Amino acid sequence: MKLPLGFRYGSTFAGIRKVDKDDVALIVSDTPATVAGVFTQNRVQAAPVRLCRVHLKQTRGVASAILINAGNANCATRTGDKVALTTCRALAKLRKVPVAQVLPASTGVIGVELDETKITAVLPKLIQNLSPDGFEQASRAIMTTDTRPKTATAEVAIGDQTVRIAGMTKGAGMIQPHMATTLCFIATDAGISAGQLRKLLVEATEMSFNRLSVDGDTSTNDTVLLLANGASNVHLGPADRKRFLQALTHLMQDLAQQIARDGEGAAKLITIDVHGARTNSEATRIARAIANSPLVKTAIAGNDPNWGRILSAAGNSGVKFEPEDADVSLQGIRVCRGGLAAAFSEDELKGLLNQKDVRIEFSLRGKNRGETRFWTCEFTEEYIRINASYRT
Repeated sequence: MKLPLGFRYGSTFAGIRKVDKDDVALIVSDTPATVAGVFTQNRVQAAPVRLCRVHLKQTRGVASAILINAGNANCATRTGDKVALTTCRALAKLRKVPVAQVLPASTGVIGVELDETKITAVLPKLIQNLSPDGFEQASRAIMTTDTRPKTATAEVAIGDQTVRIAGMTKGAGMIQPHMATTLCFIATDAGISAGQLRKLLVEATEMSFNRLSVDGDTSTNDTVLLLANGASNVHLGPADRKRFLQALTHLMQDLAQQIARDGEGAAKLITIDVHGARTNSEATRIARAIANSPLVKTAIAGNDPNWGRILSAAGNSGVKFEPEDADVSLQGIRVCRGGLAAAFSEDELKGLLNQKDVRIEFSLRGKNRGETRFWTCEFTEEYIRINASYRT
């Protein structure tokens, strides 16, 4: 794995989790980096989300470190703001950087007070553990109900030089990022201004994390941060930014698919393609409605080619269309034609739906060209078990 130059990563156990497993992670840039962020649109926002927004505004998009904890969301508590600021101040003092250049992020249980001393006490050890090779360990430390870490890397050729991108994310449940508990941290050694970086991040997020749903719940803590430190000595011009955006979008789509594939209790990645809507936005609304339908998700879990649930979910999206214009395919097999049943072998399709990758296609006939691709997973009994006992 080729990682961007000029970044180091570390993790350690602070006792926030109930089990002895790293629960605090740190990402630092050896020189201050430009940074852009997108955050949850939930009206209830965790203290680190609010503070991260403030710090980004104060620095006008400059950061030296990201401090992350797992096991506690630091949300809806009496001391949340104090904890977020105190831990940032403590790290800033040790790293000798401005407080506003430290960006906090948290994930875990909502409504439980977080003891700030658990984090501040391990900061010296966390800093000591920093290494250019600590990327994978840090990605594991931010996990909650994830069954595996989620990382991706990319390289972009700029003339005869190369810039690198590396991203880590976490999330398996409470997932429907409108930018859930989704955290994503991306580093690149390209040189990009803060303003341009934000444009790139917003566009890439729209085509990746904003096309993802596990259960339709948007978390209080959703945070995606993109840092660019210029350590490659390659500064992107207008033509280079288009190539970089393509690589960034592909990397973030990879991470989003990893989340859907690891959805709580899930065994299948469901890809939903919608074509023929009036606009891409309307296509996304249809796809989101299909992805969030418990009836569609349980049908896929049971290998049941119940296309009526897909048609019904699309009709409940709020997008206007004529049912007789709708076609539905599962695993490439047409099951609904013009809003009515199409002939297909149910036994054959049930076998195909038992695969780890499931494809749903919803098409509207006509001249419209609105389209989208969306990712989700099925619902199983394991999802209920995990979320019924999440706090205990």
